[in-house]
Formats: sequence, structure tokens, C-alpha cells
Amino acid sequence: MKEATACGAQLQKAGSRGLPAETEVLIVGAGPVGLALALELRLQGVDFVLIDSGDGSIPHPKVNAVGPRAMEHFRRWGLADQIRGAGWPADHSLDTAWVTRVGGHEVHRLRVGTTTTRAPFRHTPEPEAICPQHWLTPLLADALGHHPDGPLLLRHRLEGFQQTDDSVTAKVNDLTHHTTATLRARYLVAADGADSAVRAAVDTTAPARYPTQVLRNILFEAPDLRALLGEQHALFYYLLLSDALRFPLRAVDGQGMFRLSIRCGGTPEAAQPAMALLRRAIAVPTPLRVLSDQHWRLTHRVATEFRHGRVLLLGDAAHTLPPSGGFGANAGIAAAANLGWKLAAELAGWAGPALLDTYQAERRPVAVEALDEAHRNLRRTIDRVLPAELHEDSPVGAAVRADLAARLEEEGARREFDAPMIHMGYRYASRIVLPEDPTGGATTLADEPVDRPNSRPGSRAPHAWLSPGCSTLDLFGPGFRLLSFDPQTADPGPLERACRARGVPLAVTVCRDPAVAGCYRAPLLLVRPDGHVAWRGGWPGAPGGAGAEEVVDTARGAGRW
Repeated sequence: MKEATACGAQLQKAGSRGLPAETEVLIVGAGPVGLALALELRLQGVDFVLIDSGDGSIPHPKVNAVGPRAMEHFRRWGLADQIRGAGWPADHSLDTAWVTRVGGHEVHRLRVGTTTTRAPFRHTPEPEAICPQHWLTPLLADALGHHPDGPLLLRHRLEGFQQTDDSVTAKVNDLTHHTTATLRARYLVAADGADSAVRAAVDTTAPARYPTQVLRNILFEAPDLRALLGEQHALFYYLLLSDALRFPLRAVDGQGMFRLSIRCGGTPEAAQPAMALLRRAIAVPTPLRVLSDQHWRLTHRVATEFRHGRVLLLGDAAHTLPPSGGFGANAGIAAAANLGWKLAAELAGWAGPALLDTYQAERRPVAVEALDEAHRNLRRTIDRVLPAELHEDSPVGAAVRADLAARLEEEGARREFDAPMIHMGYRYASRIVLPEDPTGGATTLADEPVDRPNSRPGSRAPHAWLSPGCSTLDLFGPGFRLLSFDPQTADPGPLERACRARGVPLAVTVCRDPAVAGCYRAPLLLVRPDGHVAWRGGWPGAPGGAGAEEVVDTARGAGRW
């Protein structure tokens, strides 16, 4: 597997310096989520060290697609174009097909098109991108810098740590040179996966919310398969073959690498040799080569606590989600953006005492919602009845396939691949989000839609084009952003002065575009560094509303309520 080998060599170059004695943040785990936090901390100007016990190789990529909200953050970090251009073919189908076998009867298809022909996305400048982990991880590591002073240290394992009121002291083993050293950090962030040693060390549980499933993934090469399928090729092929073969066979890189997922435990079929299962899943004769074959446990877990003093949990260490819907790594990347600016505020001294605790208050409900949605998607696949007649080349078989196609549409199968509210429509409710200002400015808020991204406090600030190629989302981060749509009647000055007095970083944008103003629906909006609305209203201190000092204090975690 040439890609994995190259990935390991590329990442190893980044881990060439020795362990420093001190840093502001120690990140444990250099998967996509740990790397995302590193990128956010770099944007915020925070010193950090990122360690990982592995050598950087990705023998079996788990992450395949980067969802729209994660892509928006990568746009903030300057990497969206690189992710889109990583190697996925522009003419490869993004469709999902339900098939009796790959190359057999096609029962139903969700037509998307390709990255160049799919319909424009209304709510984001960054639609989902296909970038498997063996491309994504080295791309993110490269962005952190490959030089002797780079922050990424591979083959470095956390052996233990102790925390006090003001720091964490970690013992780190250099596995290459067989040496152990200590590092003192202000905070430790665990991005060390579902079996997180850090989570266990702080005695935080992550109880299962639904029964665990055992699956088997076979990664393989089929260089001729796309050409053989022609116009019937797809991104996902959901098999309708048996109890074991009902999960997708998917294109991993669009260049001949595929992955087949098998459900274990139901029938002896799941224990067959890899090549036998591939030949059963694929109807057309074609050369195949198995790259890896592994069993894994599909779990539904959310940690009871995301913070233990100066130790914080991130990504799979905080929550493990089923892959149905592609929410897992994408939720972790959004959580990294949420946590990163709050750590930066703490370290810079302008955060209030409640700010860092809102990481759990905001992100844990999002994880639970995404987990439940992913579980519903999973159950649709597991519970689907597969009549034997599906495979018949007969009028009866055709009728059964037509009936199943109608049921797939009726039961909402497309929701697994089109869930913008799960990816970007959630709304934070915490102590740093101010209640709706009842004045609302000149815009009526009662008719504002809640079933798509909107500008209500706590929501991700909506996308609107300011000019060709420039989105409102490009305004957000690393500090707060005050959007002013009517400066004559809603003076931004009081909020500017309140931020300046408290050392809160703030930039102001005056926008007179009525289309953008209509999207945001208030004369003034204060947007956080992670792109979520902290407050909106007619003007600070309006009757029934909060004053400028209260708005700023609440948004930085120093409010009274």
C-alpha cells in the first residue's frame, strides 16, 4: 500500500525535534481531530506540543469524507483547497446505490453527480469533500510545518501525568531513542481515541448508549472495477445480499481502492476468507487484491465528563459514534474549533471563570444528537428485510426490487447522506450564549426558519456571499467579529469599547448588503471565534435587552447568569 508508506515517511519528518520542557497545551493523539486542534491553536497563537505513539503510517484509513462544517473550519485554517485537491477524481460519481451485488441488480440510487456536476450548496461555501485518512492526515501534519522546531512528535508515548491547580506534568517516552522526559503544560487535551488511556487515567466513564456491533472491514484494490461498471459506478454500494453483507462497499480514493464492511455475529458467512466475501459481494469478474482485513467494534459512547481539571477530552476520547452518516470525525473537528479558542482565551487572560466549562456544556449535547441520528441510520440498514426474490431474474424479482426501492425512499434512507442540520444546524445553549434580544431590531424574528441554518444566538452564523469567493464565514476567527448592518441606528461603539476594556479581541464589519442583512435578521450580531452567534439584537442596552458590558462579559464566560 504505497500511500500508507509515503504517509509514514512524511509524518516522521515532522517529529524530529526533542521534547521541550514546557508548553501551553499538550495534545495527545495526532489523528485528524488532534491535528485539527493543533491548527486552531496555531491560528490563535498558542504554543503547543502534539505527540503520538505511532509512526504516522495509515495502513487502514478510517476517515473518508470531510463533512461541510469540518470543511468550513479547514477553510478558516487555510486548507480547504488542498483537501479538495488531494486526489479524488473530479469525474467520479458521488452517488449511493443499493444493489443485490456490485454489478448485479441495482434497486435504488440517490443521484448526486460528481464534485463538478453536483447541485450547488445553499448553506455553505464548502460542501463535503472526499479525502481518505491516508491523504488527510499527512496533509494536516504538513500544514503544521516540517522543520526541526515543528510541534508534532511521532513515536512519543504518554506514560503518565499529574495535574495541579495551575499545570499538568506529563511523562513522555521517546520510543525511537528509548528515553523518557517530562513536559509541563498548562493544559492537556486527550485526542487518543476510543480506548483513551487519558480518559481512563482521570476515571471518566463512557457508557454504551446502544448495543455494540462487531464489524469486519476488508480494504482491497480492484483497479478495473470502475471501468467495468461504467455509468453504474458509485461512491457507496449498499449490499442487499445477506445478514452479513448488508453494509456498504465503498470507493475509498476513487482510484481503485475500496472497502467492504461485513456484519459479524449473525451467520457463519461473516467468518469466510476475505477473497471469498469479495467475490460474493462483486458480481463482475475482476482482479482483486486484499490490502488489510480487520475486525472492529462499533460502539455508541459519550463520556460522562469532557473536562477533569486541566485535562480535556476530544474526538473519540470524548465520544464514539457509528459511521452511519459520517458524523464522527466531523463532530470531533468542530469540537476542536470550539475548544481551541476557549483555551486561547484562558491562556491570554481574558476568559471569564465559566468559559472553559462551556466546552462540555456545548459539545456534549451535539455529540449525543449526532450519535442518536447515526444509530437511527444504522438500524435502518440492520433491520431491513431482504426477500430472497430480490435476486431473481424474473417479473417477481423485478416487482420485489421495485417495492424495496419505494420503501427505501419512504423510510428516509437519503437522510443518512443529506443531514445539514446535524452537520451545521445545531444550536449551542450555554452560559456564554445570550438569550434572544426581545427588541430584535427592525426584523421580525417569529417567522425565522428553525429547520435550516439561521442566526439565532448559539447557532452557527449563516453563510452568505459578500463578493465572489468571499463568504461571511471568512470573517470569523481568531477573535470575535461584530457585524453591523445599520450603524446609524445601532451603534457598534459600546460593544467595541467594552471588548477593548476587557482585552477581548474584536473586529468590526459594516455590511450594507440587504441580502446579507436579511440572512442575519438583526442590526448587530456578535460572532464568536468558532463562527457561532453569541448575541444579536437591535442595539446594546435596548429596552429589555442586555447592555454592552453584559453582552461581552457573558460571551467571555464572566456573566452573572
